[in-house]
Amino acid sequence: MPVEFLSDEQAARYGRYHTDPTPEQLTRYFYLSEQDHALIAGRRRDHNKLGFAVQLCTLRFLGTFLSDPTFVPASAVQTLATQLHLDSTVFPDYRRRVSTWYEHQTVILTYTRHRPFDNFQAFRLIRWLYAQLAVSTVRPSVLFDLTTAHLVSQQVVLPGVTVLARLIARVRERVSQQTFEGLTRRLTREQRANLEALLWLPEGQRLTLLEVLRTSPTRVTSPALHAATQRVEQIRAVGVGEVNVNDLPESRQALLARHAQTAWAQTLQRMGEERRLATLLIFVQHLERTATDDVLDLFDALMTTLALKGEAKRRQERWRTLKDLDQAALVLQDAVRVLLDTDIPEGDIRQVVFGQVGETRLREAVSTVWELASEDDDPAPQALSGSYTTVRRFLPALLSVIELAGTPSAKPLLDAWKFLQRMEAGGRGKPRWSEAPRTFVPRSWERRVFPLRGEVNHQAYTLCVLERLQQAIKRREVFAPGGERYADPRSDLLQGPAWEAARDDLSRALSRSLDPGMELELLRTELGVAYREVEENLTHNTALNLEVREGHTRVNLTPLEAQPEPLTLLHLREQVGRRLPPVDLAALLLEVHTFTGFAGAFTHLTDGKAQVRDLPLSVCAVLLAQACNIGLKAVARAEHPALTLSRLSWVQQNYVRADTMTGANARLVDAQAELPLAQSWGGGEVASADGLRFVVPVRTVSAGWNSKYFGAQRGVTYYNFTSDQFTGFHGIVVPGTLRDSLFILAGLLEQQTRLDPREIMADTHGYSDVVFGLFTLLGYRFSPRLADLADQRFWRLEKDADYGALNDLSRHVVNERRIAEHWEDMLRLAGSLKLGKVKATAVMRTLQRGGSLSGLGRAVAELGRVEKTLYLLAYVQDEAYRRRILVQLNRGEGRHAVARAVFHGRKGELRQRYREGMEDQLGALGLVVNAIVLWNTRYMGVALSDLQRSGTVVNDEDVARLSPLLHEHVNMLGRYDFTLPDEIASGQLRPLRDPDSSEAFLAQIP
Repeated sequence: MPVEFLSDEQAARYGRYHTDPTPEQLTRYFYLSEQDHALIAGRRRDHNKLGFAVQLCTLRFLGTFLSDPTFVPASAVQTLATQLHLDSTVFPDYRRRVSTWYEHQTVILTYTRHRPFDNFQAFRLIRWLYAQLAVSTVRPSVLFDLTTAHLVSQQVVLPGVTVLARLIARVRERVSQQTFEGLTRRLTREQRANLEALLWLPEGQRLTLLEVLRTSPTRVTSPALHAATQRVEQIRAVGVGEVNVNDLPESRQALLARHAQTAWAQTLQRMGEERRLATLLIFVQHLERTATDDVLDLFDALMTTLALKGEAKRRQERWRTLKDLDQAALVLQDAVRVLLDTDIPEGDIRQVVFGQVGETRLREAVSTVWELASEDDDPAPQALSGSYTTVRRFLPALLSVIELAGTPSAKPLLDAWKFLQRMEAGGRGKPRWSEAPRTFVPRSWERRVFPLRGEVNHQAYTLCVLERLQQAIKRREVFAPGGERYADPRSDLLQGPAWEAARDDLSRALSRSLDPGMELELLRTELGVAYREVEENLTHNTALNLEVREGHTRVNLTPLEAQPEPLTLLHLREQVGRRLPPVDLAALLLEVHTFTGFAGAFTHLTDGKAQVRDLPLSVCAVLLAQACNIGLKAVARAEHPALTLSRLSWVQQNYVRADTMTGANARLVDAQAELPLAQSWGGGEVASADGLRFVVPVRTVSAGWNSKYFGAQRGVTYYNFTSDQFTGFHGIVVPGTLRDSLFILAGLLEQQTRLDPREIMADTHGYSDVVFGLFTLLGYRFSPRLADLADQRFWRLEKDADYGALNDLSRHVVNERRIAEHWEDMLRLAGSLKLGKVKATAVMRTLQRGGSLSGLGRAVAELGRVEKTLYLLAYVQDEAYRRRILVQLNRGEGRHAVARAVFHGRKGELRQRYREGMEDQLGALGLVVNAIVLWNTRYMGVALSDLQRSGTVVNDEDVARLSPLLHEHVNMLGRYDFTLPDEIASGQLRPLRDPDSSEAFLAQIP
């Protein structure tokens, strides 16, 4: 039975003192009460009294007795000796009689009411373990720690480490087996046969059906979209989509699906029957959801492509016909001149116009203007006008396969979609075009869809439905119940009894009152104070000017000047840089692992610990290959078993994935937070968010167009989050360049590090009223850098309040009634986000553009306007605040520069076809950049100490302006040598570079 999930560190610290207790722990566990003193006083000799006290407090602290009770930190012994007024030097005498230890243990167990780990306690623990595994899929090593804490809290003496590890392994194995058996029993004979057929290679074919179905589309074409819909039908044909698996935790389902996604068919065939069928069942259901998402991704990408191509053709046609339009306009000009000539009698105007201009020329001019002139700013109708033939190639399959639902505001559009479905189905019940729903058609489409009264242009109607549908899906007014990313985000919100049970606790956790009146009164007071403070300081605030333009007051703020860099800072920066030792990136990663153990976070896909040697070496090689974008062959070494190409490929498939990289990255972020130098830069409460763009030259549906960043190709944005300690604590891959505000909140809520940033900076493109509203509901502060300050609206809650010179600026009034009406729903939304019930990105889509959750989006935006105004008032009032935002954003941009230097292979282009591969590779990039930052910070701290020892005066103000975003001393090119000197591998530091050497001097030259 495998119990090798325990790391050496876990086994070493179990039931032992692995470090000295902290002062807080000494106070809590090693304080002797009056009852303790009375019990200890019954011992006759001093060493027995002290030994008894040590065993008593050890049981309280560790939950068990030590095999040798004298193996206790001196600080603990001294703390107890002081309380007993004894000399701690008598403690070694406690080793004389071993029998006394066990006598004392019996007395202590009776006194503390601790229970031994007998069969009854083992039975209770097994029941507890079953309950834990029924609702979660924590790793066995984490479960071991949780179990230890549970036994200590229940005052049960901890058993031996092997006993506990084997018990946990046995229960996990039983739970897994029961899970597999339970899922398999839900399958009919036909469903079992269909699942088994996925793994067999049909005669004359190269691929099994499983490999065919799990291959996602990569082309953005009509045939590809048609093939994607057929793929959904093939998956549904397996016939297991309706099998209920809701009782299985989502994390467990994700684990099984991930395994089936990457494993070879032969590997799945070698599994036991029940495990194989259960894995395939979960995977096929997961595959149906993701395949539906792929269809909608393709639909969105194809419609965007058609619109872009159509727009380019429209502009070209516009330029070509501009001369005809001008000629027609000149003819009409001549006619209008006659019409405006007051000397011509009204009764003769018609004849004069026809005589001077000509009736035929006039009619031709009117016809030309009708055809060429546009009365609407929306170019979509004309851009898509020639796309019907392309659309028809995939439309029948799309209509028959994809089921859609929506919010009440989307009902007219969904009625039109169902009308098209009935038209496509044909038969006796086929409706007439005159019965087509019309209310969803916007004004920009009306001329094309309804050219004449009672007439419907079915091609234009179809294109209008698809164009409106694309926009509605983007903002989740329309969603796909059978999808995953495109599902209804409202369905996961806390509601009914679940919300009633959690409402009070969540409102306290959010620091919000359930009474909207109380909250609005607090906001009214805060807003009034902020306005009056800005108004009172207008004469002293030389950077702020109020200008009257177009009849209204606008804000004009003088840009910040560059912060001067004193000579002491320049000198310090140079001296620290010269001292950093040169290092290869491969060796840097291994060295960082020696003092953080980050490679230990990479666990096998099946959640067990594989019996392989030098796993950290293989993991570091894979991470370097992905981060540098150079491929595994560049780091593979045939002579080293841990670096062979086959070994690295196996590690990449089974260990290096999003969840393990998240755990590894958390270790790096936590290690950085503990360094004194990093703490001088910030406490982790502030962060920034910005996007790093990558061109994706391969065929994929997970990339988008943007000529500004990607030229004529597609690309993705790696939207990452940087703390004030220079570490990246989260990253999200965004196809193309979607609105960044959709992902800002997701980064804070979904990150898994120890940091808890409460304020986040972003550029202007990350701003919206809804973002401000959700941030303040969740207790965060949103501080964007504004480039359009003069165009911002300042809001007020008191309509008649007098803010002096700011009265006109604050003329816009917040709708308090809307906030009050939706206050509980707003708290419910915030609580659902805080508990992780819904994804922030999905919720943000539904709330954008006026909101589609029965006015909830508009209510959140109203609250956001109050918070935005408070931010704007602080922004224009406080120069230090503006500079702090700028400094933090510069830190994020500095990380991007390091990331670009690391990601140097293949021209810096991302060549992954699938979203998962992009997330894995860019996650590895973020991890490696964090390793560089951590390594630099560690050695910069040593360099600063060296400078201080040499007599150099180091100012704290200069230290706070240093940056670990350096890479000139890190070699990322050439042969990658994954070896460490023995002294470095044992934890020692490299010697600093001589700052006066020529090598150090040349290293500073750009």
